[in-house]
Amino acid sequence: MYWSQREKSRDTFQGRWTVTGDKYYVDKDGYYIYGGRSDDMMKVGGIYVSPFELESSLVAHDAVLEAAVVGYPDADDLIKPKAFVVLNEGVKASDKLAQDLKTFVRGNLAEYKYPRWVEFTDDLPKTATGKIQRFKLRNGD
Repeated sequence: MYWSQREKSRDTFQGRWTVTGDKYYVDKDGYYIYGGRSDDMMKVGGIYVSPFELESSLVAHDAVLEAAVVGYPDADDLIKPKAFVVLNEGVKASDKLAQDLKTFVRGNLAEYKYPRWVEFTDDLPKTATGKIQRFKLRNGD
């Protein structure tokens, strides 16, 4: 129960179920895979995309220390992935590296999932416990 938040408690605790706001999908072998928080998921071309999946692909690149991905509107106001990337020490940000990262993700994930924009940053906004605050990136904070 949430203290003094009856509506939030009602939405979260539904009978015997606890609605966490986490999204999972089932792979071809029947395993459940964590997709991310429902409020962090983005719909790209009518298909839900997990920021966690894109972030995992980005950090597999040798140049990347950490990454966060959010939905961002393109020129047609359609949501596409935008990546915020912290580079490893000694790696220089460049347009070529941004393109290399896009190509790297395209090679590892479905075509529609790659980030359309890559923004390099010194750090990512985080909570006291180290969780990335994607809402701050979405809002431009």
